[in-house]
Amino acid sequence: MADSIMSKAATMEIPINSNGDTGTLPEDDSLEQDLQQVMVSGPNLNETSIVSGGYGGPAGGIIPTSSIKGPAVRFNPEYLDRRRAPAPGPGSSNHNLSNSTEEVSRGVAVEKLDSVKKWGINTYKCTKQMFSERFGRGSRTVDLELEAQIDLLRDTKSKYENILRLATALITHFQSMVETQQALGDTFTDLSQKSPELQDEFGYNAETQKLLCKNGEALLGAISFFVSSIDTLVNKTMDDTLMTIRHYENARLEFDAYRSDMEELSLGPRDAATMVRIEMAQHDYQIHRDKFERLRSDVTIKLKFLEENKVKVMHKQLLLFHNAISAYFAGNQQQLEQTLIQFNVKLKPPGSDKPSWLEEQ
Repeated sequence: MADSIMSKAATMEIPINSNGDTGTLPEDDSLEQDLQQVMVSGPNLNETSIVSGGYGGPAGGIIPTSSIKGPAVRFNPEYLDRRRAPAPGPGSSNHNLSNSTEEVSRGVAVEKLDSVKKWGINTYKCTKQMFSERFGRGSRTVDLELEAQIDLLRDTKSKYENILRLATALITHFQSMVETQQALGDTFTDLSQKSPELQDEFGYNAETQKLLCKNGEALLGAISFFVSSIDTLVNKTMDDTLMTIRHYENARLEFDAYRSDMEELSLGPRDAATMVRIEMAQHDYQIHRDKFERLRSDVTIKLKFLEENKVKVMHKQLLLFHNAISAYFAGNQQQLEQTLIQFNVKLKPPGSDKPSWLEEQ
């Protein structure tokens, strides 16, 4: 009875096709047989009993497995492969990105650790070399000619800084004098208008103070230009050369430290481990030697160009300073103005240094 029902169910026509319209599907013998086997036989569980869902079979719904024919479940190896391999999902790209980020972070950490390690070794060697030189137990590389030029530059910079301080002080004091002359001239002008009996005397004194004030502003412009040029020479050009010299001196200390380290290793035993260390020491020594030689060449070139630039700049600025001072105190206004034109000194308009009324608000 059950077999006939299942057989009929397997061969029934399905009233709905793929387009949603009613119709019949063609009968397929192989498909019909497979459906009958699945519906009737059920899974093969190696001769064990299966509790049915109440289909009304024999022995109260218990079907003996010996009566089941044919495989109920077919083995599909592709399904097993899909189960083993993780299915790609929306989080797979994030997982790969996280792994790559972790690898990059780990690489950066290792690189930083190596950098700190090299810095520590280099600092230890340089400190040891510095104390050895200071207490007279270590040797140092000396270029007598270059060292003399470096000492001369440092002494020259110190003296030029003193000129810069004195010239700046001169501007400050002379600025006060010019402002005083300006105020005095204004007072003479006011009294000339209010004192008829002394009008002429107050008048020509007012004109004299105004002329001195005008010449004083011209002299201030010349001295300010002198100070600006010396400041550039001292605090930019010389400082740039001294910075290269400091790099050179550090390279010299490193070079001597690695040279001393290589010499100490060369005096020791020549076993396999020591030979490896000697080879590494020679490699580091060559690196620091090349750096030392390169910076020594840079210092030599910069000292040469600095000397040429210093002579050129100071020749012009000292001539300007002399001519402006001489013309001012000789009362030669025409020569003073000609000096400013000759050296291309631009005077600031009166009141340009004062903040505007918007900035004061």
